[in-house]
Order: sequence, then structure tokens, then C-alpha cells
Amino acid sequence: MRRIVKQNGVVGRNRYCAAWDTPCRRAGIWRNALRLLTPCVLVLSSSVAIAQPYPTKPIRMVVPFAPAGVADIVARVVSGGLAQRLGQNVVVFNREGGGSIIGIELVAKSSADGYTLLIASSALTMNAAVIRKLPYDAKRDLAPVSLVFEQPGVLVAHPSVPANTVQELIAFARANPGKLRYGSSGVGGVINLVTELFKYQAKVDITHVPYKGVAPAVVDLVGGQIELVMSGITNALPLVKSGKLKALGITSRKRSPVLPDVRPIAEQGLPDFESATWYGVFAPAATPPAILARLNAELVQITGGADVRERFANQGGEARSTTRDEFAALIDSDLRRWQTVVKAAGLRAE
Repeated sequence: MRRIVKQNGVVGRNRYCAAWDTPCRRAGIWRNALRLLTPCVLVLSSSVAIAQPYPTKPIRMVVPFAPAGVADIVARVVSGGLAQRLGQNVVVFNREGGGSIIGIELVAKSSADGYTLLIASSALTMNAAVIRKLPYDAKRDLAPVSLVFEQPGVLVAHPSVPANTVQELIAFARANPGKLRYGSSGVGGVINLVTELFKYQAKVDITHVPYKGVAPAVVDLVGGQIELVMSGITNALPLVKSGKLKALGITSRKRSPVLPDVRPIAEQGLPDFESATWYGVFAPAATPPAILARLNAELVQITGGADVRERFANQGGEARSTTRDEFAALIDSDLRRWQTVVKAAGLRAE
């Protein structure tokens, strides 16, 4: 039998809406329990989302250069290895323009979720040293993942130049200041800065002749309109082998297997000279550390494979890998070096 209660002076059966009624108390308990459980459910669901394996969808690898160049070839080798190891498609996306600035900006401003990556070259640090206002900060907006490839350059000369070694070239240039001319792909480009580094260390005066690209500079070099170019090794190789140009020195510290008889510039009077062009993988700066670590580990395995080493050797370079800290240290070192060269040469682009 239900209790008889008195409410507002009226005696009657238990009213279910009364504040002290047992069913209402039970409903209140459930409401409070739900309030307590809701945050726990949200935390658990978030944890499940975070714990999802990476990657769960295709990855885009941005190449800030045109197709068929060295950066594009490197990207396609690396993306193929990543796709195989990660179990997801890795799509190469060429976004050239602005000396690689446009493609780099695209990645720097992309979502930091591991699904947009960048293959950049040492032009990244050169641009940062030369150009006052970039639409990104090379150190703040990008996370280095790993170095993957290095390719030396070669100092080539027209056959009329009275020098067959770097020492002889330096001696001739010092005796004839301003007489020798070198071509480049433009002010602030890779060839310009590497040759200015050579001039700075050798203390010589060689006149800069900028072109709109490497190809027209090499054409004029073969034709004798200029005397020197600091060329990519694969571009120069057929011209050196045919006798149309002569190779004076390799820009890396060790000899190249494709030009084994050409000594490094560092062995020819400039012991501190080194300037191999590097290529590496980057991600947006806020990418989760676990994803960056996973990518680094996979890239180390990929670049250590015999097939990748052979394919990169065919490009006149070498497969490389680093820890993330080692790659960051390389970038810092490059920035300091090119800032010194830019200041000494008086180079600056707006």
C-alpha cells in the first residue's frame, strides 16, 4: 500500500512529481550519472580516433619543381617505397614555380596530419638566405623528416680555358681578374650561390652572367660565349665524355663514380669547399611526432635498399638517410653558410 503524504495541507496518495518522491530521485540519479559519464565517453572516443593507424588514406608528395627533373625522379623513387611500406598510395604532385617557393608554401600551409609531404632540395636554404620576404619560414613552418639523396655538381670549363685543374684555374683567375665568365640559372639560384662560394673561398674575381635557366647557360658554354659553369653532374656528363667541355673538379668531398678521374675541389687547394645538392622529405611543422618518427623510420629502410641505391647512383648521386635531428642540423649549417656567401657577394632578391 502506498504511503499517504501531506502536500500543501492536502492528504492523498503519493504524487510522482513531488521533490521527495522515490521515482523522481531515481531519475535525478540517472541524469547525474549521464553528466559524469559524458566526458569519459568523449575521451574514450578521442583516444580511439588518435589510436587509428597511420596512414588511413592516400598521401600527397609535393615536388616544387617540374616533372622529369632530379627532384621529380627522387620523389617517384621515394613515393614508390613509401607506398609499398605504408600500404597506401603516395601520389606525386608537381607544383613548380618561383624557384621552388610556390610548392614549398603549399606544404607549409597544409594540414599537419601527415598526408601532405614535400621533397625539397638545398634551394630551400638558399632561398631563405637570398630572399628577404618569403611566404613561409623554412625553419618555423616545416618539419624535417630525413635526407634521402645527395648529388654533387661539377665545375666544367670550355676547352679554351688554359687550366686543367682547380689550382690552375685559380692561378689564372687571380692573374686575370674579371676576365673569366661563369653562367648560372639566375641571381640567387643554386649555380649562382655555389660559384660565389667558390669565388669567396678561392679569393678570385670571375664575372657572373645570369641566364633564364641552366640549359641556355650550358649552350653558351659549349659555344665559347662564357668559360665556366658549376653544373649538375648528370647534365655535364655527356658533354665531358664527348670532349665538348672539360671537368675541373667535383663539388662534394669524395669522387663521383660517374666521373672517377675528376678530383674534388676540396682536394685541389680549397679544403673547406663542399656543396653537394641535397634532397630531403619535409612535413608541415605541427605534424604529430609519432607520424614524423614513423616516416623517418620508413625512409631509412627505403634509402638503405640496394635497388634504391642503384637507381640513385644512376643519377650521379648517393642515397642518404639521417635522423630528424641530423637533418635539422644540416639545414641550420646550410643557412649560416649561404647567409655568409650572400653577404660577401652582395646578393639580395626581393
